[in-house]
Amino acid sequence: MNAPDRLLPRLDFKDHDLAPQPGTPGVRYDKRPARLPDGTEVPGLYNAWITLDNPAQYNSYTTDMVKAVILAFRAASNARDVNCIVFTGAGDKAFCTGGNTREYAEYYAGQPQEYRQYMRLFNDMVSAILAADKPVICRVNGMRIGGGQEIGMACDFTVAQDLARFGQAGPKHGSAPIGGATDFLPVIIGAERAMAACVLCEPFSAHKAYQMGMITGVVPALKVDGQFVANPLVETQRAFDEFGRYAFGEFKTGAAAKEAKALLARGTVDLSMLDEAVEALCAKILLTFPECTLKTLEELRKPKLDAWTRNKENSRAWLALNMMTEARSGFTAFNDGPKDDREVDFIALRQKLAAGQSWIGSLHDEIQPKGA
Repeated sequence: MNAPDRLLPRLDFKDHDLAPQPGTPGVRYDKRPARLPDGTEVPGLYNAWITLDNPAQYNSYTTDMVKAVILAFRAASNARDVNCIVFTGAGDKAFCTGGNTREYAEYYAGQPQEYRQYMRLFNDMVSAILAADKPVICRVNGMRIGGGQEIGMACDFTVAQDLARFGQAGPKHGSAPIGGATDFLPVIIGAERAMAACVLCEPFSAHKAYQMGMITGVVPALKVDGQFVANPLVETQRAFDEFGRYAFGEFKTGAAAKEAKALLARGTVDLSMLDEAVEALCAKILLTFPECTLKTLEELRKPKLDAWTRNKENSRAWLALNMMTEARSGFTAFNDGPKDDREVDFIALRQKLAAGQSWIGSLHDEIQPKGA
């Protein structure tokens, strides 16, 4: 073989995918042309978009969707022509709100052995994100809550539209945020803030997530009279209140909140700036050495990956067993309760447990919302 022959491109590539990319309802996988910073398309190079497509249920993931996400990340990692992976959700209401509570309540509740198998898949999904051989950008098009927050934090970068809300839901709905939140949040925002986020389950704004260093960028999504405006529900014009506490990113209250809601109602949601910001980030990554970038990612992922690897198996076992008690009650309440009352009676539960009542028997039914 002469020297010119050795320089010819190989066309007989091995196929390293575990399985063909399926056409699973609820998950879309497509490759979009990569672009230079000036917007010029680059021939033969792409960004892989993995989209959770279950907007009617706020892009919550079903068992089949979890399997499809794993395969999609493997396919994007193996694709030699892919620059970045963009992980997002359909519509403008939610990136992802976690596991599908209907499936949890109607199938997994009371079935710990089944949920344990499901959690193997969930763990593999998080691990697939953390082990992706391409940079992963979470495009937050709406709420990133619960398990959605966890798979979002497994990504390398996050760019959010500023109407999005972030947060955990575990202790409010019968679970613990041990699908990644208790591993990733202390690394990203510190132990005390992580404690508040995971235990209190209070949602926070995209601007607050940006201020805490949880996300890479935030862009406006609300158009009023043809002009983009910052999320009116959130304080964006001052850093501190009169007592020196952080004000930036906090939700407005009282008359200011009422006025903000009226402005919100006048506007329309436009995600074009979000798409521009995501494309711009992909373009910056395009102009780097791919292997040097991957090695940098692997090193920077280590704090999250170390915590995740250390805890994921015992978390899986606990979450499975919890499907016999609090998870069964919490997911049932959320699925069956009326729109304005989807939590169990926490006071009654604590009183009954303090009095020695067993979970075996009527306790589950006695703490459900009255309208369930």
